[in-house]
Formats: sequence, structure tokens, C-alpha cells
Amino acid sequence: MNAWRIGQGFDVHAFGPGTQVVLGGVRIPHSHGIKAHSDGDVLLHAVCDALLGALALGDIGHHFPPDDETWANADSRDLLRAVVVMIHERGYRVSNLDATLICEQPKIAPHVTAMQNHIASDLAVDGDAVSVKATTTEKLGFCGRGEGIAAQVVVLLHNPTGPIT
Repeated sequence: MNAWRIGQGFDVHAFGPGTQVVLGGVRIPHSHGIKAHSDGDVLLHAVCDALLGALALGDIGHHFPPDDETWANADSRDLLRAVVVMIHERGYRVSNLDATLICEQPKIAPHVTAMQNHIASDLAVDGDAVSVKATTTEKLGFCGRGEGIAAQVVVLLHNPTGPIT
């Protein structure tokens, strides 16, 4: 068993009808909603994929299939908490997490602290172990055209009882 594991996650969703988006568990007023089976929280979906990937447990779609009505309109914080249980059951804890949201809109900066607090709480880590930031694509690609939003995440897990390598 490795004492340290690294995972990366990526998710994207198209904008659709609605008046808000959910990012990092924070409801943000916006001119559009997200097209998704769950609440469409691209940030938390990428976090889940990074955690699962670190331990070679598949991806979020494997554990919470989009064609399973159980997960229709699911709160992505519930999905994240379920993934954290899987990680903890295997003896791992999050050391740190770094996330980047990729979008032109909505403005992310006013909501970063709340997002970091939600993620840190759900991961059972101190707030300084979670970084959330945003960038634009300088009006290039689907994000630049305002068609959707993306997130990428890197996470470092450790097993406190694992061997030092």
C-alpha cells in the first residue's frame, strides 16, 4: 500500500435554462442554469473524480450513474460525502486539494471562501488544505463563448499508517 496517492479530476457542463448555478455547493445567481442529471456542480464532480482516481476506483459516473433516477437532481455535496467515506474506508485522508474553475461567467471570486469552506468540511480537512481559483479562456472555446463551465482538480491523499516511500 502506498502512503501517498495523487488524483486528478475534470468535469464540464453546458449552460441551460435557469437562474443559478451550483459551484462548490454554493448557489450563485446567474443568467443560466446547468444542464445536468444532478445539480450539475462541476467543481464537486471534478473533486469526486480526483478522489476516486487517486485510489483507482473509477469515476463519478461509475458510482452515481446518470441514467439511474436515484441520482436525479442529487446534491453534489451528498455525492462528495459518499466518496469521502470510500476514501476513509481504505485508510486514506486528503492532504490537500487544488481546484480551478474555467469560465467567463459567473464571477467566482466573491464565492471562493464559501466554496473552500464547503469542500473542506465535506473532506474533513482544515480550510487551508483546499484551494479554489478561477480562470477564463480569454473568450476562446465553449467556455469563452459562454456555452458552459469546466473544472479541474488535483488532490493528494495520504495513508497515515502506510509505508514511507
